[in-house]
Amino acid sequence: MFRHQGKNRTFRHNLRLASNLSLVAGIVNSVGVLAISTLTTNVTGHFAYFSEEMITGQFAKAVPYLLYIFFFFLGAFVSNFCIETAAFRKKKYIHTTPMLLEISLLIAVGLWSYWNFTEDINNNHIAYFLLFAMGIQNALVTKISQSTVRTTHLTGLFTDLGIETSQFLFYRNHPDAGKLRKNIFLKLSIIVFFFTGCISGTMLFYRIGFKTLLVAALLISIALTMDNLIFYYNFTRRRLKRKYTAKHTKS
Repeated sequence: MFRHQGKNRTFRHNLRLASNLSLVAGIVNSVGVLAISTLTTNVTGHFAYFSEEMITGQFAKAVPYLLYIFFFFLGAFVSNFCIETAAFRKKKYIHTTPMLLEISLLIAVGLWSYWNFTEDINNNHIAYFLLFAMGIQNALVTKISQSTVRTTHLTGLFTDLGIETSQFLFYRNHPDAGKLRKNIFLKLSIIVFFFTGCISGTMLFYRIGFKTLLVAALLISIALTMDNLIFYYNFTRRRLKRKYTAKHTKS
């Protein structure tokens, strides 16, 4: 799910990546809206709020919206910087640092109630942390899936889904219809899991508050663990198979 890139990457890898991290993004989205009334998985709306405050002369109120945008950008920058650094050093686990950083941020906000800040500062800092985390996730997913998967916002997905569904009506008998069908299914999966994350995140938030983000961090941790287990299982199986084949070839 995280390791394979380029030609080695399959539809199944992208589907697993999309379902897991869309669920996480949905949870983060719900917590941001319910806890601090702020969009924390994308920055589109923040441009409008920033523009409004600037036009009305409320420059101090405009600054946080500018910082929301900046922290999402910064998360994407840091995520890809870590990936490129790991690739340059020829490390196998180029996804590890961004994912661990995202997990740490979600845990920090999940335990936010234990920190002693004023409410106003809390709201802004929570938004900065979550937007930074979602910037990390979106850049990582975009990079390793070669821009096939997006998990933190749905506007572009619904646009692509509308286009591809329309195309499918005209090209259902085309040789590439199978690929088009997979693309539609992938986007529907992202939407369904994001929506599921929003629903489950809302239900959990009304019960445990910010600790809901600990569940999101746990989901990423499970995904990383399962990815490693699957990788080492397949690696061990192939190695044993090669040894078995070499042994019987000599005999």
